[in-house]
Amino acid sequence: MTRRRGYAVIGALLALVLAVSAAIYLTVAADGGTPRGALTDDRPHHGAPVAPASTGTWVGAWSASPVGGEPGTETTGLAGRSVRNVVHTSTGGTSARITLSNLYGHEPLTITHASIALSAGDGTPAADPDSMRRLTFNGATSVVVPAGEQIASDAVRLAVPHDSDVLVTTYSPTPSGPVTYHPHARQISYVAAGDATEDATGTPYTQQTPYWRYLTALDVLSNEADGTVVVFGDSITDGITSTTGANRRWPDLLAGRLRTAIETGHQTPRYSVVNEGISGNQVLADGLGRPAENESGLGRFARDALSHPNVKVVVIDLGVNDILRNPRLADPNKIITGLRTLVRDAHARGLKVIGATLMPFEGHRGWSPARETVRRQVNAEIRAGRVYDAAVDFDKALRDPYDPRRLRPDYDSGDHLHPSDLGFAQMAKIFDLSTLNGAGQAEL
Repeated sequence: MTRRRGYAVIGALLALVLAVSAAIYLTVAADGGTPRGALTDDRPHHGAPVAPASTGTWVGAWSASPVGGEPGTETTGLAGRSVRNVVHTSTGGTSARITLSNLYGHEPLTITHASIALSAGDGTPAADPDSMRRLTFNGATSVVVPAGEQIASDAVRLAVPHDSDVLVTTYSPTPSGPVTYHPHARQISYVAAGDATEDATGTPYTQQTPYWRYLTALDVLSNEADGTVVVFGDSITDGITSTTGANRRWPDLLAGRLRTAIETGHQTPRYSVVNEGISGNQVLADGLGRPAENESGLGRFARDALSHPNVKVVVIDLGVNDILRNPRLADPNKIITGLRTLVRDAHARGLKVIGATLMPFEGHRGWSPARETVRRQVNAEIRAGRVYDAAVDFDKALRDPYDPRRLRPDYDSGDHLHPSDLGFAQMAKIFDLSTLNGAGQAEL
């Protein structure tokens, strides 16, 4: 009888161990990936309901590349002020986490208070008070981000709708300049004196800014998306000529097309879309400074494209600035080799790469017949399938049928290089959603 009771106890213990192991496995599987050295912590915190283990997949809902150090912040940074970034989501989720960057700071960045909330409406710093959440970092409300580094917050439980504005606010009491920023946001954000991090009224936020500061990513635990598409490019991807506050950059419109296709029953991958465009970006050449501002596509690809949670596809639209900004005539073979290097790096991660042909720019001050020849040589390699896994022909879709060296007039913003809102809409419209299927493995 004693021996039977012993066996029963051992059996119960084994069952308990198996149950705990299964729970741990399911929790890890539900996450699907931790971004950019994220710190995770499931303990409850005051003002910040930490997300419990849940079904869904962590994906990127919004992003912006760090571009450089903000002029005028070299000494004091934004000490003693609250920075309220307004960002727009490409997909929804039940929990959220953010990434903050001090890539261009010369001193440690101390954040003593951070929050996330849903916007109370378009064009306002006011928040929905019921959605206000205090953010933590490894369980603490304060965090120090070393110079040249970035850090991710803990996840908080927050229902984030797709196609919505989210307010991410940080407060730093001490100088840390220069401020790491993204200058061409095409979105108005806000600044307040003092610590107004959890203020929902928006009243203290009297200063407007066209920049995004510190914030480089918003991820969500999503039941709407199973992966992330990263659009990696220059000012055309950045949406530099799109209407401010209207979210008419072509990656925004591509995200909308994906959601509509899924909702109407098309066999389309359930992916979010994030924008990693930098105005003026080149495949090969860095900007000035140490660390380099406007870092080359080759230099920033691992950080800005490959580090997102559950990235499945990378879309690349780069190369025109290598032609325009080279004081000599650019070598098309070097541009193509650089693009192929990006593709190989993505293939090493099992990712598919879709590339765009370079659009025409005659009429722009940098155009010349020789540069036009280089553009056409690069496009010929892309169309021949010798660069990317698949191609989207933005050149053909937006060029003037009567003069293919120029943008079609209604697709031209007026500078003869960047599209208008209508042009961005056309870019998203002609993107073949079926090319998002599969993973890139071929050697080119």
